[in-house]
Amino acid sequence: MVPFEALYGRRCRTPLCWYETGENLILGPEVVQQTTEKVKMIQEKMRTAQSRQKSYYDRRRKPLEFQTGDHVFLRVIPITGVGRVMKSRKLTPKFIGPYQILKKIGLVAYQIALPPFLSNLHNVFHVSQLRKYVPNPSHIIEPDIIQLKDNLTYETSPVRIVDQQVKQLRGKDIVLVKVVWSKTGDEDATWELERKMRDYYPYLFP
Repeated sequence: MVPFEALYGRRCRTPLCWYETGENLILGPEVVQQTTEKVKMIQEKMRTAQSRQKSYYDRRRKPLEFQTGDHVFLRVIPITGVGRVMKSRKLTPKFIGPYQILKKIGLVAYQIALPPFLSNLHNVFHVSQLRKYVPNPSHIIEPDIIQLKDNLTYETSPVRIVDQQVKQLRGKDIVLVKVVWSKTGDEDATWELERKMRDYYPYLFP
């Protein structure tokens, strides 16, 4: 059975005669029963495929674990506050730290020693928010560079506009500007709507 027939209960109508036509028949409970059985068969095959893929993933996956005394980076997310319709790429995730792990909480959470400037944050984090620290002085971010919010985000501000282009969207010309943001770098510049950038940051347009 093809996906179209499974979804709509009939074969796809097409100018191509790819199946034998015949007199239409109106059936009752038989059609319902057949459809129900086909749906159950499809669901069972999907569960089997999902289980197989999960086993492949679990075979290669190693759970991320830390020991008391280890040092880790804490993941934070830069936000701009400007609604974007188009952009060249996402702002890459940033990490601050390293900070020492005090103890493990449950199976997937850790309590870490936060500096005073992060005292507004709860110091227990899910393992997905942490990354193992490999000693390297260039990885350390000075504490006064980023002011984190409670949801582990921090605001960035635009530094300069490096390019401009016009896109067609629903028959209209949309002017976009390529913006370099603070604390990210030129490689993470994003395409923003010019009119919104003019409203939020008029100083970028002399």
